[in-house]
Amino acid sequence: MKKITYFTLFSFILMLSAEVLWAANENHINRLKETNRCPRCNLSNLEIKPNTLSLARAKLRGADLSYAKLNHINFRNADLTYANLKSAELNKANLRSAKLRGAKLRGAKLRGANLRGADLRGADLTGADLTGAQLKSAKLKGAILANARMKDVKGYNETGE
Repeated sequence: MKKITYFTLFSFILMLSAEVLWAANENHINRLKETNRCPRCNLSNLEIKPNTLSLARAKLRGADLSYAKLNHINFRNADLTYANLKSAELNKANLRSAKLRGAKLRGAKLRGANLRGADLRGADLTGADLTGAQLKSAKLKGAILANARMKDVKGYNETGE
């Protein structure tokens, strides 16, 4: 009986510590909310409820937003250059004219996202879901689109210009 109790307690503590390791840095979240700037911050697994925070013109260069849930968030003109957005949810996000040059967007969900005029040069979109996304005037030169879902994408220009 004691072995089972210790095992259960140990498992619970292990789960809690794993959750903390993967959570966004609370200080970084507060900095972002207060200043709209957080370059190179750890915001992994961040979850922002749809339409509750605008990150238009946010400075997030090199930030880690992997696995973040950012559906319906306004990132218009935001600087996400070299940001890690691996497996992030950005469905219906407004990324119009955002700087995403060299960003890691592997496995990201961008269904219905507005990427009009976005700079995606050199970005890695391997396996990303761009179904229904708007790509008119987006700069895609050197972007990696291997296995990306491109169904019903609007304004896609294969030359990347």
